[in-house]
Order: sequence, then C-alpha cells, then structure tokens
Amino acid sequence: MSEFLYKEETYRIIGACFEVYKEKGCGLLEPEYQECLEMEFEMQGILHVPKKQLKLEYKGRPLQKTYEADFVCYDKIIVEIKAVSELVDEHRAQILNYLHATRLKVGLLVNFGHHPKVEHERFSISKKLAELPAEHAEGRRKDLEMGPAD
Repeated sequence: MSEFLYKEETYRIIGACFEVYKEKGCGLLEPEYQECLEMEFEMQGILHVPKKQLKLEYKGRPLQKTYEADFVCYDKIIVEIKAVSELVDEHRAQILNYLHATRLKVGLLVNFGHHPKVEHERFSISKKLAELPAEHAEGRRKDLEMGPAD
C-alpha cells in the first residue's frame, strides 16, 4: 500500500478537528466551527490561511470567479468544513472539483454536524490527473485515490 501524500500534516489537521469536536460536540453552525478550528490551528502551530481565495481555471484560462477555501493548510491542503448530519456525494464532488480546479493535490472534508463523532474524509488526486484539462477529468474520477484518513 502506498504512503499517503502529506500524511503527517493531514493527521495534525484531523487531530485539531477532533479537539474542536471534543470541546464543542455537534450542534453549532459552520461559522462557529470555522472560528474554533482557526483558534485550534493557532494553538497547535498548524500553518493555515482561513477563507483563502484560490484562483480557478477553465481549459487553461483563469476564471474571474475564485473559490474561497475554508482553510488552506501548509500552502498545500484544502480543508473544507461542514456542519450537516452526514456528508453526501455533493460535498465530495465539491472538494474533488476544487482540488482539480486549483491543482492542489490533497483535501480534507470534515463534518462537525455528525453524531457521535466528527466525520472526515481525505481526498488525493494524482499529479497525472491534476494536469488533465477539466473537461477530461470528469470521466477519470475513478483514478482518484479517495478514502477516509486513518
């Protein structure tokens, strides 16, 4: 089995998410979790930028619209947070599309609204897939390495 890309960094991020959930549980709204997680990242020394504007492309051309990531950690990992009863395929598609459009390779989808524990999934796209034009990537989603961060 291959080693996870940015394994140590993603484990630290998920650990911070566990800490927020342990302290606050489920039931808050996404903006409150955003603020708590930002504080936890600071306390744990996790490099992060909240609400970072990321440029998007279409067929190699920049779009005027940008994507606002909940967090970008270590300048290379998108962290998208949710406060819903369960993650659904639309949430997964969102982070996969953002990874492809920004050419970043790793994303974490974290749900603080799930009970009895925080729900999290790790997404990684290969360099080969990241370099494909967007119109070709949709049919290649099966090539994505996708699964929960253990």
